[in-house]
Amino acid sequence: MKKKASWIRHTHLFSADEYQCSSCGMTVKNPTSECPRCGAKMTDEKYDPSWVDDAAIMDTVFWDW
Repeated sequence: MKKKASWIRHTHLFSADEYQCSSCGMTVKNPTSECPRCGAKMTDEKYDPSWVDDAAIMDTVFWDW
């Protein structure tokens, strides 16, 4: 029986989304039904709003201007 995992969608402020396998950690640009590295069957997708961290960094960098 294949193991099950999910794609964790990482969004970014100035770059394309990335999808990370919750089982092995492999990152891909487009989600598939199975992880190319570990072969885990993807059951769902989770969301990680990484763009919020990018925005906070940009705010810190440009705040003093």
